[in-house]
Amino acid sequence: MPSDERSEMLNFLGLDNVEELFSDIPAPFRTNGLKLRSGLSEMEVVSHVRSLLGRNRNCSEMKCFLGSGIYDIFIPSVVGQVLSRSELYTAYTPYQAEFSQGLLQLIFEYQSLMSELTQMDAVNASMYDGSTALAEAATMCRRIREGGTFVIPMALAPWKKSVLRNYLKGLSINLVEYGFDRKTGHFKLDEAVSHAKKDACGVYAEMPNIFGLYDEPVLDLKEALGDVPLVVGVNPASLASVKPPGEYGADIVIGEGQSLGIGMNTGGPLLGVFACRKEHVRKMPGRIVGATVDADGKRAFCLTLQAREQHIRRSRATSNICTNETLLSVAASVYLSSLGSSGLADVARKTESVRSIAMRELNGVNYNVLFDGPGYNEFTIQTKKEPARLMAELVEHGIIGGLPLGEFIPELGNASVWAVNERMRENDIVELKNVLDVVA
Repeated sequence: MPSDERSEMLNFLGLDNVEELFSDIPAPFRTNGLKLRSGLSEMEVVSHVRSLLGRNRNCSEMKCFLGSGIYDIFIPSVVGQVLSRSELYTAYTPYQAEFSQGLLQLIFEYQSLMSELTQMDAVNASMYDGSTALAEAATMCRRIREGGTFVIPMALAPWKKSVLRNYLKGLSINLVEYGFDRKTGHFKLDEAVSHAKKDACGVYAEMPNIFGLYDEPVLDLKEALGDVPLVVGVNPASLASVKPPGEYGADIVIGEGQSLGIGMNTGGPLLGVFACRKEHVRKMPGRIVGATVDADGKRAFCLTLQAREQHIRRSRATSNICTNETLLSVAASVYLSSLGSSGLADVARKTESVRSIAMRELNGVNYNVLFDGPGYNEFTIQTKKEPARLMAELVEHGIIGGLPLGEFIPELGNASVWAVNERMRENDIVELKNVLDVVA
């Protein structure tokens, strides 16, 4: 572009240079551009860029033990085949007048599958991700019950806390945290109950928790809370082998649905799962597709509840979420349908088996499993070496390590959470152990 045209455009935008266009990108992540020889043809540029990209390594080439919400799972090929159909290849949720019956039915089937999995009465068409689902659950609790606080675990992923704070700031709801036992990794749910009785609109608990453990006291938490709404966060895939939250009184169930046949996609898009009990359904955010009959008495589908201000009076709106993750909810539906109940249970058994092997084997001179107990696909390791440095060294051995916890749970020091999946075998754990014996 001629320099005079560039200067004219920058002047019109009120900028001094082109770099200011990228000021929203943090400085450490910006580059000074590609160093290309002048006069290269398009073909030569493409070839050079591909050679640069070829230096990257991904999870198909490395063993990935990083989890905490996004997991390296096996996805049946049928999922991609269905999603690539042009009728489905959009995340946009149309208005009723734009909807096809086929897409409405797909969303309805997703809701039905998730309702069966969670044993909850109603499921919406999906949320953006697990974090926004949690935040929307907190605001929904306020609509169910007055209260100035929302009670959460202190040991909670920082990205979830960040989204929560942003959502609750406008409602003047404070976050109150309850701790965990440093010996067992189980949350101090008696603290949660104590906080709840002081002016809480709701309580949040995770099953499994951030350390990968099932907190059995969660099963009795609703009874202790009384009329205070209980929100339970789950890994939906684990519900094939653990008691669903609908059976122990949860008012709202949320979760990240990536483990249901959705690729890691370099961190997104994701699938926010949101379910509730029937008596709270009119306070639920998002959209719900329902089954009905048309004028000829034939089965038909329609948007049953539409909760945002574009559909109803603003004062009665329960959310301003403008769309949902339709494409990814279809992926979850195809994944669950292709596996069936027995297939999903088989995935859960294999995953839990690998976790048991890892917890048994991964105890060495300079590292050990921190918390023992039943869980799904994650466990916590304590190391002598600082985790960030350890993870960098593991990459050199073709291993992506776990998530360091020290930055947001400093009480645990050099602890990190590691994830396994159903594709791993005992020799993968042995390989990890051998590397840890060297670098840890």
